[in-house]
Amino acid sequence: EVRSWKTAAKQSFCLMCQKVKEQLTLSMSFLLTVFWYCKRLYSFLAQLLKRWSNYLQRKLLRNISVLTEVDLLDYSAREWKGETKQAKHMREAYDALAWTYHVKYLRQVKRDNYCVLRAVLFQIFSQGIPFPSWMKERDILKLPEKLLYAQGCNWIQQYSFGPERYTGPNVFGKLRKCMETLKTNWIELSATKNPEERGNICDMLFSDETKEHKLYEAIKFIMLYEVVEACEQIKNREEPIHNLFSLLLARDSSSDPLSFMMNHLNSIGDSMYLDQVELLLLGYVLEVKIRVYRLHRFDTEEFQVSYPDGYRREWNEISLLTEDDHYYHIPIF
Repeated sequence: EVRSWKTAAKQSFCLMCQKVKEQLTLSMSFLLTVFWYCKRLYSFLAQLLKRWSNYLQRKLLRNISVLTEVDLLDYSAREWKGETKQAKHMREAYDALAWTYHVKYLRQVKRDNYCVLRAVLFQIFSQGIPFPSWMKERDILKLPEKLLYAQGCNWIQQYSFGPERYTGPNVFGKLRKCMETLKTNWIELSATKNPEERGNICDMLFSDETKEHKLYEAIKFIMLYEVVEACEQIKNREEPIHNLFSLLLARDSSSDPLSFMMNHLNSIGDSMYLDQVELLLLGYVLEVKIRVYRLHRFDTEEFQVSYPDGYRREWNEISLLTEDDHYYHIPIF
């Protein structure tokens, strides 16, 4: 009887151990399966997150129209490799900027036909330069209506908004929105005294393509308004006008405000960019001295030029550099 009890107990214990072993085996298999699926899920989510991050980064970088600072000489070495005559000439020009003119960094500006307007306006905003004196005296929001009703410029309806190529009866509403965008942002940024905060606002503003284009179209229209005003002064034989208007109106393609708009302004941002005479006008209407380093003119008198040449002492100065008089970047001293 004792032997039978011991045998039964031993068999029960072995059976229990076998069942525990089976349960442990099943549990380990389950845990290993769960671990394997979790690892696969983690890899999948990590890959998905990486792709999403890259997508957002590409989208963000594509929208930023004024990039952060890069070392000037590093940029020169990267962009102008080789031993061709042009490459050597451009590297020499960049070296002169660095060692003679003390330019340390460069901010690249998006290469399109708004490029020079973008480079100029970005610096005005980032430096907190205030409204031009003449804009303070007049309400720039009313300039479109003033040209139409006070001066009878019905042809303003043919104004085109760069790549949008918009014309029609709603042109005044669109122009007013452009002027509102310019005025609101200019006032906000000139009132922001903290440079870091102002820089952050600029980065956000110049990452919004829709707002950007409104700013540039407002500047274009202000340039047109000034040409109309100059023509009125000539017609009425009033006070002498700036010599830049004589240069601008002497061109066959811009002998009057309408031809200036149709042949030049309407295409800026779309298929054309500002030329040298229009840079004079841009500096004049914004009341800034635009100093341009023309690298392809290095070692000539035209390497460093200012627009307009008849600037006033109280005007703020901004600087640009260009390799071809087409695309412009921002030098940092």
